[in-house]
Amino acid sequence: MTEARAWVLLRSKRRFDLLNPTPFDWELFDLAEGEARTFRWGGSSVWDWPMSVAQHSLLTLEIQRQGAPNGIAPALELANLVHDGSEALGVRWDPITPVKPFLGEGFHRMDRAIQRAIHIRLGLPGDLPVEWKKAIKDADRRAAAGEALHVAGWSREEIRSTLKIRLAPLEADPLVRRYGGKPWEPWPMRVAEERFLDELERLHRLSGIGV
Repeated sequence: MTEARAWVLLRSKRRFDLLNPTPFDWELFDLAEGEARTFRWGGSSVWDWPMSVAQHSLLTLEIQRQGAPNGIAPALELANLVHDGSEALGVRWDPITPVKPFLGEGFHRMDRAIQRAIHIRLGLPGDLPVEWKKAIKDADRRAAAGEALHVAGWSREEIRSTLKIRLAPLEADPLVRRYGGKPWEPWPMRVAEERFLDELERLHRLSGIGV
């Protein structure tokens, strides 16, 4: 029988096998490109274009930073930044949450393997500590509540009743203080890619692993 494989040719010209991912078959800019070209909310947006996973990841990181006035370890910041990396590296599809239980164990096994390869490439634990996962998930939910209202166009009532998000949506866009621009406006892909890659390389250096 032919061995199962699913190659994706990345910008670096490396071949990335989605079914057998390794930490060595991609570069940091490959991840940044994928993050910028993968859309949140199934591509839905009240703006002229959707929000990328790259922008969402920077938003989630900024929310976590603002909630920790004493600072966060660079390794935890790095883990936050790449928390959706498996969706962006190769697959480039961010399935909306209600769909995920129906995708099957094969998809979830692939997703976990890609995320683990990302962590190992960056010098992070393959499986993150429980307290890290909790902190990242909390920031992720807060980002989702704000995006649902200001980007995807759900009403406050729909966010509670349909999306089952109990957190009150953020009003101010945490990214404006750092990058400027219109609050909650999705960035062009190239801008999102550059900003994500800059932060990825910076945190990679600060974590002590180097680029």
